[in-house]
Amino acid sequence: MKYAIVESGGKQYKAVEGGAIEVDLLSAAPGEKVVIDKVLLFVEDGSCTVGTPLVKGVSVSTKVEGHIKGEKIDVFHYRPKKRIRTKTGHRQQYTRLFIESIGKE
Repeated sequence: MKYAIVESGGKQYKAVEGGAIEVDLLSAAPGEKVVIDKVLLFVEDGSCTVGTPLVKGVSVSTKVEGHIKGEKIDVFHYRPKKRIRTKTGHRQQYTRLFIESIGKE
């Protein structure tokens, strides 16, 4: 099994060939190719390569499947005896990436 730990938007994701990951919103259009060069760990057929901090010469080729929204988060501020009640919500935007190939350049 071939997989890699990649970094995108300051977060780390496990990328497996043929799988999909959801990263923070990217400015790429659906159907567009995106190459992730920030590979922190690369595993292929039992051999593990750990970067210091990045693995040189390894990249992950992905294709943008689309942009999606995460679940809604409700934020409610309440102060008793003061009539202060505010309710706001938030939905995070994500980009779903299909992992096409992981390999050395």
